[in-house]
Amino acid sequence: MIVIGIDPGYDRIGIAIVERKNEQKETLLYSECFLTSSKEEIYDRLTSVGKRVKKILKKYNPDYMAIEKLFITKNQKTAMHVSEARGIIIYEAKLKGLSIFEYSPPQIKMAVTGHGGSDKTQVIKMIPLLVNISKKVELKKAQDDEYDAIAVALTCIASERKMQ
Repeated sequence: MIVIGIDPGYDRIGIAIVERKNEQKETLLYSECFLTSSKEEIYDRLTSVGKRVKKILKKYNPDYMAIEKLFITKNQKTAMHVSEARGIIIYEAKLKGLSIFEYSPPQIKMAVTGHGGSDKTQVIKMIPLLVNISKKVELKKAQDDEYDAIAVALTCIASERKMQ
C-alpha cells in the first residue's frame, strides 16, 4: 500500500509518499516541501500546486491520499487560498481514482506521538522512529511542512488498517 500525505498550502506544500508492505515498518519513498513564488499571482501559484501534485501522483501511483484538514486561522485571506489549494489537490487525487482521508492536527499528533496536544518538535522527533527512510530521501534540511506530510501519511496507515 502506498499513501501520499499532504500538508496543504499555496505557499508551502508538504508532500510525502509512504509505503507499507505487509507487516513491515513503513518506508518513506519521497518527501518535499514544494514552494511557490510569492511574486506570482495566486492563480499561477495554485496552478503550480496542481501540476506538482499531478506529477507526483503519476510517478508514485499511490493507492490513497491523506490530507490535513484545514484549521481555522485568523487570516481569512490565507485560509481561503489554502482551501483553494486543497480543492485542487483533492481534484487531482480524485482524477486518479484515489480514496481520500482527512485528519485534523490533533488526530495526526495523537497517531504519531500518542498525545493530541504534542508540539511540532515532538512530531519531528518521532518521524525517524516510525518510518524507514529511503536512501533517496534527504530529511536533514526538511521543513515543518514536509514532516507534517509524512505524519499525515503515517496517520492514514495507522488509522485505516482495513485498507491493507
